[in-house]
Amino acid sequence: MTFINQLSMIPGVLVTQNELLKFEASISGRIIYATDRDYDEARAVWNGMIDRYPEIIVQCATAQDVVKCVNFVREHDIHFAVRGGGHNVAGSSVCDGGMVIDLSQMKQIFVNPQSRIARAEGGVTWGELDTTTQKYGLATPGGVVSDTGIAGLTLGGGFGWLRNKYGLSCDNLVAVEMVLADGRHVRASKDENVDLFWAARGGGGAVGIVTAFEYRLHPVGPEVMFAFVLHPASNARDALRFFRSYVETAPDEVSAMAVLGRVPHTDAFPAAQHGKPYVLFGAMFTGPVDEGERILQPLRDYSTPIVDFSGVMPFTEVQTMWDEDYPSGEMRYYWKSTYLNKLSEGAMDLLIERAYHAASEHSTIDIWHIGGAVKRIPTTASAFANREANFLIGVEANWERRIDDNCNISWTRNLLEDLQPFANGSAYLNFPGLMEGGESFLKKIFRSNYPRMIDIKEKYDPDNLFRLGPIEKYREDRS
Repeated sequence: MTFINQLSMIPGVLVTQNELLKFEASISGRIIYATDRDYDEARAVWNGMIDRYPEIIVQCATAQDVVKCVNFVREHDIHFAVRGGGHNVAGSSVCDGGMVIDLSQMKQIFVNPQSRIARAEGGVTWGELDTTTQKYGLATPGGVVSDTGIAGLTLGGGFGWLRNKYGLSCDNLVAVEMVLADGRHVRASKDENVDLFWAARGGGGAVGIVTAFEYRLHPVGPEVMFAFVLHPASNARDALRFFRSYVETAPDEVSAMAVLGRVPHTDAFPAAQHGKPYVLFGAMFTGPVDEGERILQPLRDYSTPIVDFSGVMPFTEVQTMWDEDYPSGEMRYYWKSTYLNKLSEGAMDLLIERAYHAASEHSTIDIWHIGGAVKRIPTTASAFANREANFLIGVEANWERRIDDNCNISWTRNLLEDLQPFANGSAYLNFPGLMEGGESFLKKIFRSNYPRMIDIKEKYDPDNLFRLGPIEKYREDRS
């Protein structure tokens, strides 16, 4: 089936044959059709729960390809999705029908070690960026799974192992290059298109497609001290109390988290412990490894561990520690989130009870400590608004079979609902469930920044071209 026939099948689309042929000839990248042998591979995303069938996938090779796609979908009212790394848990990087504007082949990375700036195109993953910047002993804050795309994580905020020392991924942006709804390709920074730059740092790509990111780099590694130890959950409340006390006095060089889950049934763990509850302490020290060993040692000494994978290791290895737990396409994922100003006794009791009665043994509850550089940036400095909380709670339902979808989604939603009396009423854009909730969800994300986010959206995208992004156009009174 030809490209022309594919697009002509989209209801309501009026495109002449010459227009379609002209568009096809103008693209320097590759166009994939539903009849192509690798169509299923190209439409697949990381979350195995997402199974959508676009009419065409345009694998862009350049920013100008992205411009041409945006102009084409705008002129012909074709719905579309934008793909960077394809790792978005809500599956927003693929759509049913319409077009996927796919940046995954745009992989250029340039590092200036003197200015400590890296420029990376929108299809780069964190593993690719880390590998390149570490050649110079540099890094920028990224995520904790190496095949996550830089685009989605950065645009939504970006929590990782460098956060308390150097801030979020979005905090380290120097500039972005972006295609707007009218087809302009612009650069935004603190000195140009300032409102677009503000929105790009935590706004989720609501006002354009970012084709390249420029990041500030910092001295990191090549080796770092990393604590990754599973303790038995025989007294999980005491373990979380210890964690809470530890992070209260930890220096900014420590970015730590606690995880509640059940021991996987794999050879990496003692068979007698399989399926039993654990409390994981994970932390990285950004600084001299001997100092890191001393400062992280209490996390290892808390009890006799089930396993202790801690040690001095390359930073790039730290960035892959969780890769095997989150395989692409093999698991089904539903993640939601909230923030806590304090880790109270009541909140701990609820998290412990629900974690160890999750519908899937693969599911976890992650407690990210937030401090240092993240909190020193004013709330109004960027679209990312949740900086006063001390903990981010990520509720991760991870399972294997379609038949178990409802029970795992219900477990997540019920826990978040019951956690609200202890929470501050906000949420993290990169752990969004399936983006359900409409305007009420968006207000949890942007809080006091919401009116400005909508004003910028309406200035640059008044016709709501980017309707599959996290910001929809609302005409309601925002008072």
